[in-house]
Amino acid sequence: MRHQSANPDREIATIAARQYGVVSVSQLRAAGLDGSAVKRRALAGRLHPIHRGVYAVGHSRLSAEGRWMAAVLACGERAVVSHRSAAAAWRLLPDQSVASVDISIPSNAGRKVRDGIRVHRRPSLGPKDVTRRRGIPITTPTRTIADLGQVVPRADVRRARRQAAVLGLPLGTGVEHDGTRSELESIFMRLCRQHGLPIPEVNVRIAGVLVDFVWRERQLIVETDGYRYHRGRVSFEEDRARDLHLRSRGFEVIRLTYDQVARRPEETACALKKVLAV
Repeated sequence: MRHQSANPDREIATIAARQYGVVSVSQLRAAGLDGSAVKRRALAGRLHPIHRGVYAVGHSRLSAEGRWMAAVLACGERAVVSHRSAAAAWRLLPDQSVASVDISIPSNAGRKVRDGIRVHRRPSLGPKDVTRRRGIPITTPTRTIADLGQVVPRADVRRARRQAAVLGLPLGTGVEHDGTRSELESIFMRLCRQHGLPIPEVNVRIAGVLVDFVWRERQLIVETDGYRYHRGRVSFEEDRARDLHLRSRGFEVIRLTYDQVARRPEETACALKKVLAV
């Protein structure tokens, strides 16, 4: 028997408020609306169809969270945000899939085509692979990165892994990570491997200071200075104070720019080899 609410519109507003402005038709019915009542509200502009069986309440301009939640509601109770959309939700990659949302379902059944939704059928998707983020069903960071390998270039997968490490998201033991926290740091590690430099420790503390790279036995520290994280007078002063502190402990500090690491790797590697040889 359908629940009869004394004020169905208020109940619908409450549901929409916790679901980023969207509701399913089953929730509308549970609040006491029949098909004709839903149709009247849609014609009056109080409900806006987003997907089949899913409406936005009040207006159709949804946030990213609203789009993700609407897609989940459209695909059933076991559906979760996944792949590129999950990476955007976890802030591992930019949200570049405004036109459609990636959704995974733990089944081989279901509709093959849904407007605005990319449905991924994953029978192996289990409880350990899913969680909730801000109330939205979603794949875990570990599963998200594993799924990304099927739909984005490997460089984007590496970028997502580094960002997960920066954010402190759990990745599990099966996800490889070289310790770098930025694209520039990753490029520098590749420079070391390709040019035969000894592999340094990455992002460790020396004398209480977190440094990018260090060769302890040579007492050499390399800091890779990307413009985004080292611009401005305050950053300039802080960097110099850090360098002075490290030098007082016997370490030599070399600062490398993006241009030196990415565009002049041979020259940079040659200079570092000479320093390490000493």
